[in-house]
Amino acid sequence: MEIKNLRYFLAVAREENMSHAAEILHVTQPTLSKALKALEEELGKKLFTRHSFSIRLTDEGMLLRDRAEDLIAMADKIEQEFISLDDVTGGDIYFGLGESYQIALLAREIKKLKDKYPSFTYHITSGDTEQVTEKLDKGILDFGVICEMPAREKYEYLPFPASDRWGAIMLKSHPLAKKKSIKVTDLIGLPLFCSEQSWNIEIPKWAGEHFPELHLEGSFRLSYNASMFVKEGLGILLTFEHLINCSEESDLVFRPLSPRQETKLYLIWNKYQTFTPIAEKFLAQVRNSF
Repeated sequence: MEIKNLRYFLAVAREENMSHAAEILHVTQPTLSKALKALEEELGKKLFTRHSFSIRLTDEGMLLRDRAEDLIAMADKIEQEFISLDDVTGGDIYFGLGESYQIALLAREIKKLKDKYPSFTYHITSGDTEQVTEKLDKGILDFGVICEMPAREKYEYLPFPASDRWGAIMLKSHPLAKKKSIKVTDLIGLPLFCSEQSWNIEIPKWAGEHFPELHLEGSFRLSYNASMFVKEGLGILLTFEHLINCSEESDLVFRPLSPRQETKLYLIWNKYQTFTPIAEKFLAQVRNSF
């Protein structure tokens, strides 16, 4: 299976139009059609259904799209790594980041490295622990930032200096907004929003025997999206402090959980990983700062 054909396939999947994809790829439409046909023959599956003015992915095509995106990302990263092996002043570093105000500390370290080596380039993707570790395991990322203890048999890690405090975000008009802190018994029977990861790990630890009495209205990977539902009065969001605007001008307030609940953040990387020179410099710098 040729990487070139996968790139062609992804362009057609994205554009949903053969002629548009051919124009973007700077190839002729017959060349593109031939490449896609070869891909279908190689896999023994139909990847597209063709309509009058568009092309749609079949179920098999959707599966290939997901796999091809990872394969292309890995191929591009490998190419950049080899280009960077002899470049001690530049190169690329790939990060996968969870949500936390402490990401500002990582940004500070990237800025320090960028000031020393202006040709250094960084790439950021966001996600929860499952998404970040999946890409890290595949070799798509150099470093990940997650908010649960890493698996020591798989990863090396550095803890961030501080912790993230948990709290409840709600409308200022909500009755619980009058309280200085929120106990688990305050939340029984109320619609709650939380990340699926935290609902399965952090919240049960905090809620204890009352956890079965809590009601998850909906799970979100991004706290900002969940806050939009809170603004509409659909429930209360359980998340880290500092992720959502709860200033005087906002309609929302943050109330810390009681007893206090905190989560550590970790910078992780694969054990026995071979880094490019610029990634080695970054890690040495972070070790010194953290």
